[in-house]
Amino acid sequence: MSENSFLGSDWHSRIFTGRWTEGAGETYDVIEPATGASLGRLGAASADDVTTAATRAAAAQKQWARTTPAERAAVLRRAGALWAEHAEEISDWIIRESGAIPAKAGLEVSSAEQICYESSALPSHPKGQVLTSNEPRWSFARRVPAGVVSVIAPFNFPLILSIRSVAPALALGNAVLLKPDPRTAVCGGVALARIFAEAGLPEGLLQVLPGGLDAGEAVVTAPEVSVISFTGSTAAGRKVGEAAGRLLKRCHLELGGNNALVVLPGAEVGPATSAGAFGSWMHQGQICMTTGRHLVHESIADDYVEQLSSRARNLPVGDPAAEEVAIGPIIDDKQRSSIREIIDKATADGARLVAGGPGEGAFVPPTVLTDLTPSNPAWSQEIFGPVAPVATFSTLDEAAEMVNASEYGLSLGILGDVGMAMELADLVDTGKIHINEQTVSDEANVPFGGMKDSGNGSRFGGAEANIEAFTETQWVTMRSTIADYPF
Repeated sequence: MSENSFLGSDWHSRIFTGRWTEGAGETYDVIEPATGASLGRLGAASADDVTTAATRAAAAQKQWARTTPAERAAVLRRAGALWAEHAEEISDWIIRESGAIPAKAGLEVSSAEQICYESSALPSHPKGQVLTSNEPRWSFARRVPAGVVSVIAPFNFPLILSIRSVAPALALGNAVLLKPDPRTAVCGGVALARIFAEAGLPEGLLQVLPGGLDAGEAVVTAPEVSVISFTGSTAAGRKVGEAAGRLLKRCHLELGGNNALVVLPGAEVGPATSAGAFGSWMHQGQICMTTGRHLVHESIADDYVEQLSSRARNLPVGDPAAEEVAIGPIIDDKQRSSIREIIDKATADGARLVAGGPGEGAFVPPTVLTDLTPSNPAWSQEIFGPVAPVATFSTLDEAAEMVNASEYGLSLGILGDVGMAMELADLVDTGKIHINEQTVSDEANVPFGGMKDSGNGSRFGGAEANIEAFTETQWVTMRSTIADYPF
């Protein structure tokens, strides 16, 4: 965190517009959730700042789109190497700013490295088709850069959920306005600005604009912006999508989830509860793919609850920057209050608290609930906290109905017999299915997205999905001579 560090100190009380400058919004403290201590101050962008940034980005993008594929690829490769070179410092920021345990922070930095390397292949990837035509001409469909892309990223995986859109968008010839969550704008914004500047990205192509609702609205409505990549809650995503729709802009929405883990009859309970514990409690359950519902076959349910609860009681909780723990702090008071309110409502509605509970201070311990009705808030809502609600089923059809009863459709884990799991997989509506794995999984080269209220069907990751997301299709025809017309 010293001034001689890679991230340096020039970002303090500033925003990044290709250079560090004062924003028109009020500066604010970067808070460490585990302790409440200030880690520094950040600048905030106003709507006017965003307007200026969008104009600057559009001008820079025109030249960037004309650079050779080799030049753009080289910047992305250098960025990938820089993530590895500065992994320790950036991981420390992720731990302290977002409350992540070191393993989760390391995952974010290594994923950022891999996403940049994957993206470095995009400039030379084929981007078109030769089409047939009934006219005496050549006919082509080619992909061209979309222009200016706005990326709005959340607090929970601040680096991954920024870089997964920023890197491919830049690689494909676009400029990017990045609005990180203000709570994690150092590891989710400042770090990207420093990495890409050091990698040689020309000025104005990446601008980091943390701010409030006015800045968020501006990165959607700025006339120069043609594509919005939003990751966050379903409620916020609806507003972003509505605004983009009115302006006829493409909007990729990756939203919430209330993901199910189905434990089939005959599944080995020990490994199943290990998977379930990881799925529900990794990063305090603050992941869109978190296991929010455990559907366990009635023949093994009692044993499953007992072993899962034992794991809950034995996982250490505390400040990941100060001690070796499995569960860190919840991001802020608002989120802690929401989690505790759902736990209290769940027990008031008849759920049985087997392990954990509301907790105190910055921490909510791993919690197990049983005896839930379908309408119980701990079962029906996305909690975004370390809570594992458990219910039982008797048949595959019943399990499928329970999975599909949720308005969300992001991720599903199925544990047990592979043949039975395949039967169930064909009955459910979800963007991802993991057989003999829990619900939290992602890789740099795979398409990522959800169904129903978990997103609008868009995907991030992998060449095909990224090219679809961040380019436009243009039709081109060519004749050997000027065509004859009847006019």
